[in-house]
Amino acid sequence: MFRPKKKGKEGFYMTRMLSRILWILAGVLLIAAGVLCLVSPGTAISSLTVVLGTAMLFSGVVDIVIFASGRRYMIGAGWFLVDGVLTVLLSLFLLCNQWFTALTLPFIFGMWLLFSGISKFVNSFDLQRLGVRGWGWFTALGLLLAAAGFLSFLDPLAGMVAISALVGVFLILQGAASILRGCFSGRFWL
Repeated sequence: MFRPKKKGKEGFYMTRMLSRILWILAGVLLIAAGVLCLVSPGTAISSLTVVLGTAMLFSGVVDIVIFASGRRYMIGAGWFLVDGVLTVLLSLFLLCNQWFTALTLPFIFGMWLLFSGISKFVNSFDLQRLGVRGWGWFTALGLLLAAAGFLSFLDPLAGMVAISALVGVFLILQGAASILRGCFSGRFWL
């Protein structure tokens, strides 16, 4: 099996530590944004799109940076790139088209959760195949995120009424996934 040439030990450990810190930081910010949405449900939808778009953009950029710095050392790194690119694209769409986004927020948010959940779900089986302990947490979280995304497609009008609470809960789930990535990141590295 081909093993890529590794950097020195210091660079390897710095990359591991950086990825852990960035994932946990992204998770904390996503959870903070989720709590903000739950605490002030009367927030205008337009400001909600800015909060959601900014949190998603940061989360996606973190996934892309971690892929770029650790792809040679990480198990299933391609799924981090896919998740990051989709998240960045959806966040830019949210930030650039706020009025259109306010009308279609349940669909856009549901699409993000669905794709993100599926990528986490598939990645969990890569982790299982490689014998990584804790892979079941990623399976469960991927299923929860995908189910939440699917549910947001079922009744978009009701989703608009409760969008602040839904966005809050979904951001907290995404934050939990990011923090789990940070906590288990030592198991992703070859």
